[in-house]
Amino acid sequence: MNNTTRPTLLILLGPTGVGKTALSIKIAKHFQTEIISCDSRQLFKEMKIGTAVPEDEMLKQIPHHFIQSNSIFGNYNAARFEAEVLERLQKLFSVHTVVLMTGGSMLYIDVVCKGIDDLPDVDPELRATLMERMKVEGIERLRAELKLLDPVYYHEADLRNPVRIVHALEICYTTGKSFSSHRTKTAKQRAFNILKIGLNRDRTELYNRINRRVDEMMAAGLE
Repeated sequence: MNNTTRPTLLILLGPTGVGKTALSIKIAKHFQTEIISCDSRQLFKEMKIGTAVPEDEMLKQIPHHFIQSNSIFGNYNAARFEAEVLERLQKLFSVHTVVLMTGGSMLYIDVVCKGIDDLPDVDPELRATLMERMKVEGIERLRAELKLLDPVYYHEADLRNPVRIVHALEICYTTGKSFSSHRTKTAKQRAFNILKIGLNRDRTELYNRINRRVDEMMAAGLE
């Protein structure tokens, strides 16, 4: 199938508060298609207020996927998102030549566009042990272990993110090899075209929009 006959995944991305949701509704109506959310927080049904989930009126206008579809008490990650979105796209492309994906979680966008490295399954007991150690010993201790076991990833990782640190250590302890050695960064081929549209606004205007959104969230009971 050549590029002119393949379906297209249209991706609308940009920072929080830039206006992706409202524009995505207009685009989806134009193409008479459906929307896939690539927001790693809007996935969770227990986090509606603080994640700027589209209003019910908007959700009724266009079919949305991966909005409040999971529980925070389950185990969900980017690899699972990749697999589920690709499966959903296969079904949607049988009906639509264009499907819209929108959101601000770049990792989730990347795994759909490029794929994610295949990593071994992790023993739940190991994960529980590391999370308990995080609580008792603190993040600094696990940072030090990561620096010793995988200095390459240590200098690339967001060291303020405990989930990333724990995950890297899980792979190190499970395989006996560094986490970075499993990261091939080889892009996977997709059976559809990908077109990205990035939105932006003046910084002052964007911050004002975000401030208003936070005020609305607080009024809705976020605290």
